[in-house]
Amino acid sequence: MAQICVLEASVQLKSCPQKFFNFLKNQSEHIPNKAQSENVHGVEIHKGDWNTPGSVKIWKFTIEGKEEIFNEKIEVDEVNKTITYVAVGGNVLELYKNYKAIVKVENRNLKLRIEYEKLDDDTPPPKKYQQFIINIVRDLDGNLVKG
Repeated sequence: MAQICVLEASVQLKSCPQKFFNFLKNQSEHIPNKAQSENVHGVEIHKGDWNTPGSVKIWKFTIEGKEEIFNEKIEVDEVNKTITYVAVGGNVLELYKNYKAIVKVENRNLKLRIEYEKLDDDTPPPKKYQQFIINIVRDLDGNLVKG
């Protein structure tokens, strides 16, 4: 039977938590510009639209010197201020049978939980993706503080 593994991290937010959550939920198309990272190349709609949960977005980025794509659907929980990014395609699924990045904004803290299922026992945990997300969160947070 497959085993779901978990990586967790936390990032202290300097910006308004509600503003940060709303940005992730409603303005994800601006992340490549707001993150100010040369590693995030773009995001486009593959199916649906920008704000409807279940729409598929394709992210293009460079991680550890390699260009990758990440196709995702989001699930939004307004009550708990949680957004789940579910992998439905892309490079991450070459390593993991299932992959979800769950972001929860709580007070001035962002909790990141990555749930994944390895394709085989030799597959490393997705720490490179975890650090990549943390870097984007920090960039966005700093940008949102500036206004």
